[in-house]
Amino acid sequence: MHKRSLVTAFSASVLLAGLTLPAFANEKLVLYTSQPNSDAQQTVDAFRAAHPEVEVEWVRDGTTQLMTRLRSELSAGVSNPDVLLIADSMTMESLKQEGHLQGYLSPEREPYAAELYDSEGYYYGTKLITTGIVYNTGAERQPQSWQELTQPEYAGQVTMPSPLYSGAALIHMASVEAHPELGEGYYEALQANRTEAQGGNGGVFNAVAAGSKPYGIVVDFLPIREAAKGSPVAFVFPEEGVSAVTEPVAIMQGAKNLEAAQKFVDFVLSQEGQELVSEQGYLPAHPEVTPPEGFPPRDEIALMPLDTQSVLAREAELKQRFGDLFGS
Repeated sequence: MHKRSLVTAFSASVLLAGLTLPAFANEKLVLYTSQPNSDAQQTVDAFRAAHPEVEVEWVRDGTTQLMTRLRSELSAGVSNPDVLLIADSMTMESLKQEGHLQGYLSPEREPYAAELYDSEGYYYGTKLITTGIVYNTGAERQPQSWQELTQPEYAGQVTMPSPLYSGAALIHMASVEAHPELGEGYYEALQANRTEAQGGNGGVFNAVAAGSKPYGIVVDFLPIREAAKGSPVAFVFPEEGVSAVTEPVAIMQGAKNLEAAQKFVDFVLSQEGQELVSEQGYLPAHPEVTPPEGFPPRDEIALMPLDTQSVLAREAELKQRFGDLFGS
């Protein structure tokens, strides 16, 4: 019997037995992400469980390093990734303006607030990593507003990340200065009150947890996650509101695996994908998904508006002014 006849006979016998042949991945997806390794692996595993037909190849690095790699590839005329899942919307907006992204109006966008995604579908926020106040539980005060940190009682006791190193800190600075109750004078008031600026959010959290600085400005998940493990810290969503980075997802203009890329965008925006975000300890962007333990209900968190295009245009100016106030 010829080989083709053998295959046909085997397939027929399987069908007659009421069984199905095993499904093998017949699509491919290349993902570039700045998620922590464990989060990235969980995201890929969950997506593959929902779409076993898609094989995923992923590259993980910090957003700055990842963008250096991507821009080097693009300048060489190569577009490797199909999808990006990175820290902030400013980076996505710059890629959009340079023509490196393509729009996709995902049907999963319907429940989302309009400010959480690009109106033409070039990128979508997948979570809310907010910036608020952390204090050591042994500290004398428990600040509830941004204005409190500029008062004499807090002189020399507050630390914060630098926008020169942290994208979240840059977005926070822009959001605060656009806030009608805070404005451009807020960072001048912090500097006058001897607030200390250092590199990133991790250093801020460690200083407050150790008690070397009783108060800090930091992203939410670090203190909320560590407080649940017994760290002597508490996180506050200040009454004026919080800024947020949204870890957006986007499809590259040169995506070689467009259908798989669209499936990935749909998945991370879906109820299932957003429940994974909550399980990982982050605030989901989807308004109907329950936040993780330690977070208040979504409708109790006031988000400061952010004009991404305006902030991108002012990035150099904001960094220069911060450097002039706090040093590099």
